[in-house]
Amino acid sequence: MTDTQVLVVGGGPGGAALALLLASRGLETILVERQHDFAREFRGEVMMPSGLEVLDQLGIDLKDMPTSRPRRVRGNRTRHRFLDLEVEPDARDGRAPTIVSQPHLLEQLVARAGEAPGFRFVRGGAVRGLLRDGDRVCGVRVHSDDGEHELRARLVVGADGRASVVRRRGSFRVESRGAPMDIVWFKVPAPAWQEPQLRAYIGGGHLLIAFVAPDGLLQVAWVILKGTYGELRSRGVEEWAGEMAEHVDPELGEHLRAHLPNISRPFLLDSETDRVLGWSAPGVLLIGDAAHTMSPVGGQGINLALRDAVVAANQLVPALRAGVSDDGLDAAARGVEAERGHEIEVIQSLAALPPRVVMGTRFYHTWARAAVTGLVRTRFGRTRALPAVNLFFRGVSDVALRV
Repeated sequence: MTDTQVLVVGGGPGGAALALLLASRGLETILVERQHDFAREFRGEVMMPSGLEVLDQLGIDLKDMPTSRPRRVRGNRTRHRFLDLEVEPDARDGRAPTIVSQPHLLEQLVARAGEAPGFRFVRGGAVRGLLRDGDRVCGVRVHSDDGEHELRARLVVGADGRASVVRRRGSFRVESRGAPMDIVWFKVPAPAWQEPQLRAYIGGGHLLIAFVAPDGLLQVAWVILKGTYGELRSRGVEEWAGEMAEHVDPELGEHLRAHLPNISRPFLLDSETDRVLGWSAPGVLLIGDAAHTMSPVGGQGINLALRDAVVAANQLVPALRAGVSDDGLDAAARGVEAERGHEIEVIQSLAALPPRVVMGTRFYHTWARAAVTGLVRTRFGRTRALPAVNLFFRGVSDVALRV
């Protein structure tokens, strides 16, 4: 006996969107989320036009939640400006990259799913393992406030992120693609002079990005060589933050030094890029970061997860409505990777290129940075978009909701 048709593990954007799509189309759906609420800090909040298109298809209105939208992108190398780019809406649909409050987005997705009678949301449910019937996954063991219990489903979807329990317990084969950097995240009060813009500062072995987040604070991401954070942290916040301020323009450097006391809880994101080889197995499917952990380059994680959810719904809804056999359901699950794999491959390959130039410390990396930034300055001027960026903005393939 099953408790539901589909059980989605992980209430992030991909999991919540898929749960909404399934439940709103009349399928019995359980969403299990480890946390009790979404009132915590998220790092992947940049929505590209490719992800915003999915939200439009879901009927999610960004006007109902805090957002911010950088109007310009400014790039500096050793304090010299090489890029001043106006971020214009997409000529085809008017969408532009937007930073969205992820807690508000997730609550709205879950609330919309809750309007369907066949939807159930388990908050504070930590999945401890998978249930099996022979070689087929048939549910999960969940620990929550009221103890440990079992939930059974025809299909389990792992949308539980880069540390996916479903991926680990399902013994999926993972190919690591490496990442040469880690990211230190923190927020400080936004300066009065900060107009809606994203600033990037490139130097030997580091990259600093700063922009105003939806909560009105200045979000800073300091990208450093992998494995160097321990040494930085041992020197204390004042020293390493002071060093970081040396790599930016004087006004931002002065602002960061003035707010050293506010940098009390920097968060280290251990950057990784990998891909599961075979996103599905009998009774189980992976999507989002659980299937393909993305580099932070290009802000693609949340957008690709949402696009995975649409394709998963396109594949699963017709199969489940038709009452297919287990083999038929597994075939539908395999169709998700078949349709999504190419875009993931292209985006991961593109995202791997900039860190090699930006983070390198050898003499030829310095030469490459000068050559690339010089090309950007002379060829693209101040307002034209970079062609290579279009794939990050719009996606590699067309993803449309068909159910």
